[in-house]
Amino acid sequence: MLDPVSEPLDHGRCYRAVAGRDARFDGWFVTAVRTTGIYCRPSCPARTPLARNVSFFSTAAAAQGAGYRACRRCRPDAVPGSPEWDVRADVVARAMRLIADGEVERSGVPGLAARLGYSERQLHRLLVGELGVGALALARARRAQTARVLLETTGLPVTDIAFAAGFASVRQFNDTVREVFATTPTELRRARRSAPAGQPGWLTLRLAARAPYPADEVLLFLGAHAVPGLEEWDGTTFSRVLDLPHGPAVVRLSPSAGGDGVTAQLRLTELRDLGAAVTRCRRMLDLDADPAAVDVALGADPALAALVTAAPGRRVPASPDAAELAVRAVLGQQVSVAGARTLTARLLVAGTPLAEPVGSLTHAFPRPAALADADLTAVGLTGARRRTVSALAAALDRGGIALDPGADREEAGRALLAVPGIGPWTAALVALRGMGDPDVWLPGDLALRRSLASLGSTDAEAATRWRPWRSYAVMHLWALAAPTLFTRTASLPRSA
Repeated sequence: MLDPVSEPLDHGRCYRAVAGRDARFDGWFVTAVRTTGIYCRPSCPARTPLARNVSFFSTAAAAQGAGYRACRRCRPDAVPGSPEWDVRADVVARAMRLIADGEVERSGVPGLAARLGYSERQLHRLLVGELGVGALALARARRAQTARVLLETTGLPVTDIAFAAGFASVRQFNDTVREVFATTPTELRRARRSAPAGQPGWLTLRLAARAPYPADEVLLFLGAHAVPGLEEWDGTTFSRVLDLPHGPAVVRLSPSAGGDGVTAQLRLTELRDLGAAVTRCRRMLDLDADPAAVDVALGADPALAALVTAAPGRRVPASPDAAELAVRAVLGQQVSVAGARTLTARLLVAGTPLAEPVGSLTHAFPRPAALADADLTAVGLTGARRRTVSALAAALDRGGIALDPGADREEAGRALLAVPGIGPWTAALVALRGMGDPDVWLPGDLALRRSLASLGSTDAEAATRWRPWRSYAVMHLWALAAPTLFTRTASLPRSA
């Protein structure tokens, strides 16, 4: 696989992947063919172009910026995202995570740059220097993808779709669709014949993943943590309320029929939140991970080889909102998972209610501002724990702790540790399951210690030997310590 740490795309290595139609590289780069003017995913089934006629770009936006249009056969915008942006911690990766979450649509390029602590000119120079295009072009590619999904999966009027996807005008929408897809919105809509069926008021779409993807296991893990009113698990489908920029939404997630991803049903307050909802679901399900790279690295260690072989492609289930995970981690300190779920459910009255309940779902998780001002005496927390939750919420609200997709992970860890009542284990759990850091170790975790002892290893050794994929090693070791965590009778270890 390509080195997950940034490196220039090597023409020979990329061409070999294209010649082999290797789906593992989908999302890592796109192939632009000069003789046709189109760009494709590496696994495109079309005839392999001659090496002298192709160029490679790390993003679809860069290919579009160079004048290429998307292949209508392989749909290169419908692949898993590059795992590089989750692995890396530099400003370009942080910018890519924020752009995917819709920051440019919400606050413009000035807001994106300010969030990252850079001037617009500095940020533009960094993005163009590495990716060939700036933030506006990257956001434009994201809007085009959202528009295509809405055109192919809904019967909404084209005008509504244009503004829901984030375009400033219908003319801009039409021009972008023609330029990116070499067709009109009306012609794209005719492709709806293969769109999955859905219920009225719901959008249904498939979230692609790199194989192998253990959807049953990921959804079971999330379901075992389900908080009444916020989340629901029926043994097959995991549902929850998402707190999105323009109102709460409900998502239902179940394994795709083909076993190559997850089917998502979304009920949004406003359609313009579709892009953010999809991005947060992908983060929650760890869909953009590179299982081949992880399994090769961890499987090469004799201590983990059998575990990796038994569970290929294991993922790290996360939270769609790191601030929510931080509060839930504090509530779960030194109590059982069932106890933590009960405490968390009592907080939901401070969250935004749904317009009407959807099954047992009633509220979004409270935002930091609401928790900072909330009276927590009725929740059942000790005085020290109430002070920790209040201090954490206040710091998140005023910006003293940043946990959004563009946050600096090291700075976030230091800021969390500065909150009285938050120690290394809690801060690490936030990085692992809140911020999607693939290289986190949980110091002092009892379940991990039991597994390490059975493998004849120690915390000190494990903290370095499984870099840069320690988060995935944690999941394998949790499974070893408590195998029921990954079965239909899931019972979480106290520390998980």
